[in-house]
Amino acid sequence: MSVLRVTANSDTCAVSSLCVYRLPGVFDQDEDGLVVVLDETPGSDLHDEVRRAARGCPTKSIRVTEE
Repeated sequence: MSVLRVTANSDTCAVSSLCVYRLPGVFDQDEDGLVVVLDETPGSDLHDEVRRAARGCPTKSIRVTEE
């Protein structure tokens, strides 16, 4: 089973909040509205949704890697 890792670049975040609405247990926003990753290694039941959130990010600020 692979481990999925999630990172986010707050420098390029456009504060669209799409990731937070899709997966509030994995993503949040800081006081400026910029993306924060709450769970860098979400469970396998969330992998598809995390990938969708990354693809749906308008600035491609979310990165997903698998090990």
